[in-house]
Amino acid sequence: MSQYQQDIYDIVRLIPKGKVTTYGRIADYLALGSARMVGWAMNKCHLIDATIPAHRVVNRKGELSGRLHFETPTTMQERLEKEGITIQNHCIVDFEKRVWSPEDLE
Repeated sequence: MSQYQQDIYDIVRLIPKGKVTTYGRIADYLALGSARMVGWAMNKCHLIDATIPAHRVVNRKGELSGRLHFETPTTMQERLEKEGITIQNHCIVDFEKRVWSPEDLE
């Protein structure tokens, strides 16, 4: 595993239950230059460590864009709903109230 992947996974593990963050916020915080790098790493994380809460990472609009990379197309939504997050049409309701940024750690 590369260092940038490890850094991404370390940040994702810090996202509080009931909150989400975006690929772009992680990329900006780590100065990766591309949200796609975060998406690629998240797509592979289940092969590395199934305890990484990948369901808490969404796109900049609050859409569950990674949902098709889980065991089933509904797994991501089900995990978020268990944490009290409401989903409609594959999007987080009240996204701005649910979003967390790695900068919150500083």
